[in-house]
Amino acid sequence: MLERQERTALVVLVCVVGIVLAAHLLFDAVARPLVATPYSEEVPDGALVLLEGRVEEVRTTSTGGHRILTVNGTAVFLPQDMAAGLEIDKDASVALYGVVQTYRGKREVVVASAADIRVLE
Repeated sequence: MLERQERTALVVLVCVVGIVLAAHLLFDAVARPLVATPYSEEVPDGALVLLEGRVEEVRTTSTGGHRILTVNGTAVFLPQDMAAGLEIDKDASVALYGVVQTYRGKREVVVASAADIRVLE
């Protein structure tokens, strides 16, 4: 059986974990649009950006099964595990969140999860 102080500590710990989890879910759902910067060539590597536009090209990498989209002339990298479940066709209008990085001297936006891509009507 737990002593009184141990029960109190356990309750406080559960409350803290609940608050942190709620804050994480709230940030994921609401705050991303508030902190993301619209994509431009001036945005530095490592920045969270919002890129909106029409898909000009869809291709799969020769190794790994990753997918590369070209949206408004910008390369967008979709990792294989995420790309497998997405249906995005050429000429689709999309809005996506990702992190800017330079890969082999070229800038690209790396999308972390399928929830970060929305196909617009």
